[in-house]
Amino acid sequence: MSKRDYYEVLEISKSASADEIKKAYRKMAIKYHPDKNPGDKNAEEKFKEAAEAYEVLSDSNKKARYDQYGHAGMGGAAGGGGFGGFGGGMNMEDIFSQFGDIFGGGFGGGGQRQQQSRGSNLRVRIKLNLEEMISGTQKTIKVKKMKLAQGVTSKTCPTCHGSGVQVKVMNTMFGQMQTQTTCGTCQGVGKVADKIPSGANAQGLIKEEEEITINIPAGARDGIQLNVRGKGNDAPLGGTPGDLLVVVEEEVDKTIKREGDNLHQELYISFAEAALGTTKEINVVGGKVKIKVDEGTQSGKILRLAGKGLPNIEGYGGKGDMFVHINVWTPQKLTKEQKEFFKSQMENGDMNAEPTGKEKTFFDKVKDMFN
Repeated sequence: MSKRDYYEVLEISKSASADEIKKAYRKMAIKYHPDKNPGDKNAEEKFKEAAEAYEVLSDSNKKARYDQYGHAGMGGAAGGGGFGGFGGGMNMEDIFSQFGDIFGGGFGGGGQRQQQSRGSNLRVRIKLNLEEMISGTQKTIKVKKMKLAQGVTSKTCPTCHGSGVQVKVMNTMFGQMQTQTTCGTCQGVGKVADKIPSGANAQGLIKEEEEITINIPAGARDGIQLNVRGKGNDAPLGGTPGDLLVVVEEEVDKTIKREGDNLHQELYISFAEAALGTTKEINVVGGKVKIKVDEGTQSGKILRLAGKGLPNIEGYGGKGDMFVHINVWTPQKLTKEQKEFFKSQMENGDMNAEPTGKEKTFFDKVKDMFN
């Protein structure tokens, strides 16, 4: 089943303000809240769907990337979890821990739930060549991350007695006022480290290297960030691991240059090939193709190979094009016989430049590239 548009999920327009986005999410969250719809799996999925939409649209950077690239810009499936948003690893604790302030205290656990500790995110960069960007690929990398040490044990926090919160009662002129804050001893986890193995830090974490396999979706672009759920640093005392943020870097190709979904390369031919016409084999991503150069071809002509570019990043189907820029190579050294030949042709006027008026200007060629 295809993922619904985030704006459709929250029933708002793309021009909605941050306040309108928050209000729309709160409306959906209240409507499909699990405490209001006990045992209703459909309501629970809509509750999660609304939370995922809000998680993206409430973040200005994620929203800008989503507005430009859609769901493809948030990533696809990957080893160890989904790309972008909450993905398939989303659970109720994620939602309540991140957005509990939106619900207020109106529903059970909305503002009273014990916080679940969460590990920090890791960021890595992966270089892709054009072929990998077009077809997608799988990369296995080694990442040094904080992991929960073997043998670490925990005990109930003596300050909050496992609740994760501290309640303070103050006497005021209006009567008693009760406030609730996150426990300063356990930071809301409800547990503290009891036994810490050698080499681990005070939170029971130790740095280890782990191999992680990442599936890069077809159409990935330079600068896009993919989110691998649950592959970041472990959380103290067995909470939720952080995420691995994978930033794509494009390897510069020696001959083929990218412009959006389109690719460009230059092809040099000789005077004779330009005059008589020829067939040339050129490199394209994933192989080679033969192209025909017509006789009388002028330097600067652009040949268009439809569908030989990159796939559309938004997943709408279709690919960009490959543009081959023809350059007629002028020899810098000639033999005596060659010089005599060209001299005789110049004297006879057989090789004079004689524009017909139908030659395309630079701006005509640029216009043709986008038609």
